[in-house]
Parts: sequence; structure tokens; C-alpha cells
Amino acid sequence: MNDHQRTHPNIPVVAQFDRKVPVNLRQSGSTPVQMLVSTRVRKSPFWHLSVEAGAWRATVYNRMYHPRGYVKPEDGGSMAEYDALVNRVTLWNVAVERQIRVRGPEAEAFVNRVITRDATRIAPMRGKYCILCNEKGGILNDPVLLRLAPDEFWFSISDSDLMLWLQGVNLGLGYDVEIDEIDVSPLQIQGPVSEDLVADLVGEAVREIPYYGLMEAEIGGAPVVVSQTGFTGEKGYEVYTRDSTLNAEAVWYAIRGQGACYGLRVIAPAHHRRIAAGILSWGQDMDWETSPFQVNLAYQVPRKKTADYIGKAELERQRDEIDAGRYPFELKLVGMKLAGRPITDYAPDFWVIQDEAGARVGYVTSPWWSPELDTNIALGYVPWKLSAIGTRLRVELPERYAEQSGSPTPAEVVEVPFRPSVNPSARERARARGRDWAV
Repeated sequence: MNDHQRTHPNIPVVAQFDRKVPVNLRQSGSTPVQMLVSTRVRKSPFWHLSVEAGAWRATVYNRMYHPRGYVKPEDGGSMAEYDALVNRVTLWNVAVERQIRVRGPEAEAFVNRVITRDATRIAPMRGKYCILCNEKGGILNDPVLLRLAPDEFWFSISDSDLMLWLQGVNLGLGYDVEIDEIDVSPLQIQGPVSEDLVADLVGEAVREIPYYGLMEAEIGGAPVVVSQTGFTGEKGYEVYTRDSTLNAEAVWYAIRGQGACYGLRVIAPAHHRRIAAGILSWGQDMDWETSPFQVNLAYQVPRKKTADYIGKAELERQRDEIDAGRYPFELKLVGMKLAGRPITDYAPDFWVIQDEAGARVGYVTSPWWSPELDTNIALGYVPWKLSAIGTRLRVELPERYAEQSGSPTPAEVVEVPFRPSVNPSARERARARGRDWAV
């Protein structure tokens, strides 16, 4: 079978021509098993503190256990956590975002070679959201990149082993740098009153740092780096605890103690809010076989970066094709509003999308209920010809969410983000200036 004949064996009519490894579209539903916790998978320095705070379920992310639920379903579940995020302030254990440090005389040159954006434009004590691609233009990781000093960068990574790739790349390139994981673990403080809480913890100067700005500070007597960043679209900060295997408890309890007067709640990462903000999840919405042009990340491939970087030739070829009106991919990621009952928890499968005629054409990657919009929202892949705003589709939802038993649920392609962010993304800012970053 050649690449252009490849379809998924379970649902063969959903085209997977762009992939060597088709997305698993088997509709298996949830799997009622107990997760084995062993020494093979790492526990973060905050793991026991999350359990103490009520974590009742977890997943695995970057080969670490990751708490993904604190409020039990009978007490409101994920939507109660959402309420705390959008109305008050929340604390997240995100130590699974491992910190990979690149340090040395040629750190800037090396980082500029492996990210698609221009690393020379990142000033010390600033950060950027960025992507790293392979030679085929596939997205290997989408970290927040922090520049601590002229010769020191931290990659706060999403769910793929970036350190091994960076070390392997440099065997061939030979830049004068050290590439290692460091004992730094992040927490997130997110929500509309997060600024007041963080100012209480580290001082009023934090109010002056810009979006993606950094500052050195102490919390609970322990050294931390604070950035104004987050995974929500709400106001928020990340706290990178240095020497976290020693200082986790001091930082955690200091935040919780001061946060009590603000109604702080410990919650899981808020995928319901990041979907509304149009923030992507690596491994769920994209991976190493996904081009940035398929997932609304064209702004991550600057036309003016003259320096060479891994994947540049292929990404520029793809952009030339798109500029000429020829779309080199089968599917494109879009935002959708869905009818049906509220989706108030993680989807255990990629749900199939139909066109209006009932043909199976794509799949949902990230669905959830939006209380503000009073509807289900989702990200999903559809053919390019069905990606225009206003296109009507149908989604094969499980019975518990379906609008009508046994029938697909109506859906419509809409703009992303679904609701405004406190700190607008580059795509939102471009749209406000009358530019379209969709491709």
C-alpha cells in the first residue's frame, strides 16, 4: 500500500493520507481499569501534595504521573473546577512540563536552529510560545521557551521527549552548548484574581512584567522564576520552582496559604478553557505528522527569518503551495459548535465528523461544554473544502451526549478562539489588524 492509498482500517472512509501512523478512530468508549502506579513512571515533587489536595485520577504526561481531577463528579467535577478558574483563582500542578535547559556560548545560535521562530528576538528575561519541527515540517513539540540569560534558555515542554531529540540533533551540529533536564518544576496560578495573589507572594513588581515576561523571586523562602503565561486564556502566571525536589513543599504551601483568602482552589489543567482560547494540546490536536499550516499556527513560520532551521525548506514549500491556492494536506483543524447534551469531561475517543450528506469525513480532537456560550465547543479535523466558517457538519457523539439517540448531532464551523482571551494570541491580534493567519 502506498501513502496515497492509506486509510484507517477501522473507519476507512476518514482519509489519513497525510499520515504514516493513522489516528486511532476506533470508538471504544471509556476503559474502566485502575491505573498502576509504579516506579517506572516518575512522580513529580508535587505529586504527594496533589494527592493531599484531593486528586482522585491521573494520566501520564512526559512519562510522569499527572493529576487530572480534584473535584469528584458528584460534587460538580470538572465544571466546578472551571467555575473556580474563570471566577476566582486556581493552582495547578504542571511539573510534567519538564524543563530542558540549553546553556553555553552558542545557546542562541543552537536554539535558533531548532525553533521556527527567531530566537535572536527573544530578550533575556522574556519568553515565547514556539514550535520545533522535523525535516518534514511535522510539529515535534510546542513549548514555552524562556530566556533566562544571553546564554541560557529553558524549554518548558509539552508531551514529547524533546531533550533526547535536542541532544541527538547537536551530535551532528556540534554547537558549544550543554543540553540537560534541570531540577525545576512549574506550577500555574490562573484566574481573574491571580495577579493580586502573585503580588502578595512576590511583591508589587510582578504587576509590571508583560505577557511572557519573567522575574526572579522567592516564595516560601525558595527561589522561583515567575512568568506571566498559562494554558487558559485567563489572566495567569507560572511559577518555576528551582531545586524543586527540595523546595516543592515550601512553595506549594506558601501559595495555598496566601491563596486561601482569595478562595484558591487546586484544580487540574483546564482543557475546557484552553479549547475556548484556541490553545492546542500536543498529542491530541497535533503531533509529529502535523504541519503548523494544518492547525492555525502559520504565524509560527515567519517569512522574514533568514537563518536556517530544521524543517525550513519543507515548511516554505508548503506555504508556497498554499499561497498558490493548492492545499497540500488532506485535513485541517477547525473550531466547531456542537449541539447535544453538555460534554463535561474528557473525551475517551476521537469522535467521527460527518458532512451534511452523512459521509464520514473527519474527527473531533478536543470537545467540551462552554457555559459562557451555552453550547458544546470542539476542535477537529475536516477536509479543507469543509473548513470555511459557517460550514454545517454532524458529529457522531456517544449516547450520553447525543442530541437524539442513534443520530449524529448537528455542528457548525466557527472562528477560533471561541471567546476573547485576557492576553490575545498572535492570531487574535493579527485578525484585529485585518490579517488572516488561518493558513
